[in-house]
Amino acid sequence: MKMITATTAAAMLVMGTGQPAPAATTARQIAYVRSGDIYVSSGAKETRLTTGGNHSRPRWSPDGKRIAYLTGTQLWTMNADGTGPKRLTTRAAGGPAWSPDGKWIAFASLSCTGGPGVYRVPAAKPATPEVLLPRDCRGEELPPEPATTAARAGSLTDRLRTDDAVAWSPDGKKIAFRGGDCESIYDSCLSVGTVATGGETTVAAYGGGSLETQGFAVVPCWRSDGARLSWTAYQQGETTADNQPVHVVELDPATGAKRTVGAAQDRELAYLDATHGVVTGQYRGGSWITLVGLTDGKRQPFHSGSQPSVRPTR
Repeated sequence: MKMITATTAAAMLVMGTGQPAPAATTARQIAYVRSGDIYVSSGAKETRLTTGGNHSRPRWSPDGKRIAYLTGTQLWTMNADGTGPKRLTTRAAGGPAWSPDGKWIAFASLSCTGGPGVYRVPAAKPATPEVLLPRDCRGEELPPEPATTAARAGSLTDRLRTDDAVAWSPDGKKIAFRGGDCESIYDSCLSVGTVATGGETTVAAYGGGSLETQGFAVVPCWRSDGARLSWTAYQQGETTADNQPVHVVELDPATGAKRTVGAAQDRELAYLDATHGVVTGQYRGGSWITLVGLTDGKRQPFHSGSQPSVRPTR
């Protein structure tokens, strides 16, 4: 891997359109993926951090000095300028999340129950993963290494349905992840697990039990103050009127109130602050990193790509 300074977005041509890309700016750098490589930008100029493709789910460390990411299904870290790549585990991993103190990285992988589980490894060096969730898998022998599979193909909903990105809460006490104990009741669900005790709370569920809807909730993200948790959702209802295309849901954990933010086909919200975020949206016939006002709904295309992560301010 090596750092490659790209041309400015204003000079770049949007693939297939012959038109220059918009040049939005932000106060903080955003990492994102385009054509299997990771880029960072805060405005018109982009910096390409990886080459060769097959990279995904970049996540900034709390101090903004490193980025965790996946190469294929393997968990790696690198410096914020793309130097010093380091593989942390050979175990197949879902999208990573840093602990707030920067000492650990959590990721999803096959658990002893046969469904998604959450593990953690030290951020500084390779180590045997430690089970965090489900609680009943703690102390059990690690299940066999999941087979490495090719990148998921199919429609957007097919690719998102089993995305195992996790999110560690800003206070370090909880991790949001796809699956959990709720899978014994529902066809698909999103859980928030407590790191200390292993207890779980279901925050979204589809199919099974008394639910007639089908769908999924994936790619969770906490706001930096912990007062909101968002995720990407999709729903097929009993009737056409109940259908909801891919969209972003935001939860107030204190009250349980939920709302839809952004527009249809938005996904993968990352917070800039309490009233602004960045999503992967649809623009000019493709996936674009898009700045979104969470209160006024205003939108501004940023760069072609997906899977945004916002660099922390500290």
